[in-house]
Amino acid sequence: MERIPLLIDTDPGVDDALALLMAFADERHDLVGLTIAAGNVGLAHTVANALKLCEVAGRDDVPVFPGCAEPLLHAADDASYVHGRDGFGDTGYAPAARAAEAEHAALAILRLSHAHAGRLLLVALGPLTNLALALKLDPTLPQRVARCVVMGGAVTGHGNVTPSAEFNAWFDPEAADIVFRAFPRIELADWEAVVRHGLDQAQAARWMREAGTPRAAFYEAISRHTREWSQDRRGDRWHCADALAMALALAPEGAAPLAERPLSIELAHGLCRGATVVDWDRRVPGSPDNAAILMDYDQARFEALVRSALGAA
Repeated sequence: MERIPLLIDTDPGVDDALALLMAFADERHDLVGLTIAAGNVGLAHTVANALKLCEVAGRDDVPVFPGCAEPLLHAADDASYVHGRDGFGDTGYAPAARAAEAEHAALAILRLSHAHAGRLLLVALGPLTNLALALKLDPTLPQRVARCVVMGGAVTGHGNVTPSAEFNAWFDPEAADIVFRAFPRIELADWEAVVRHGLDQAQAARWMREAGTPRAAFYEAISRHTREWSQDRRGDRWHCADALAMALALAPEGAAPLAERPLSIELAHGLCRGATVVDWDRRVPGSPDNAAILMDYDQARFEALVRSALGAA
């Protein structure tokens, strides 16, 4: 069977790292590149983290393309308080031996969309800055993407960084607005779906310890700070947002029917900035159903994908 070309735009980040390990382990997809943005931490760290994770996983064949170092218009704080100052738990890992590509992420997105036109699976795990820039350079991009899966938003306004906004949408809402206006259909794994699909903290830690693989040992170390932060604030369930989005991308058969609705991004400054506003009752005439919202995913399948990524299956 011909493998599906997969391009991941990401800002690693501990939860991004688990999602990338899931992609590395999936034999149905051909990972053609990682395009990197700032978000969880600054761009220098997110690029270094992507390179290191590829090295640990034995995937130095995957090109890494640095992208945007800041949001399109307005500065935003990162999430280093969750992921550590370097985004990988401040473990002090030795940098990867290889360097990133010279090509900018936005240009790589466009080039790869032409190389794999009509078949490309595009997965966005961080702020949408790179993707928005690519769309400004070439608005025809969506015509060449078979599926676009995004981790972001909070579809009933229960955010994780403000009362109403999820981090990725809040970090660069202007970029999110551009992307959601441009793509006719985005498959969305939002923060509220993530909360419904938590991983048991003790069980996840056991998978990492017992897997006996270099990638599991590395992931256990870099995620320890985040898991402890989460346990102190959110209890016994660990919510790994990007892993759920990657499950939807790699194995969409595990999802219940997606809720197709119009979605827009709030750009005003204040408590609602970055909110993803869903027209659940379709009250605005003429608004297209541009978001296919994940409401439920088979928990056993999700956990099996995580275990496989760690080598614990």
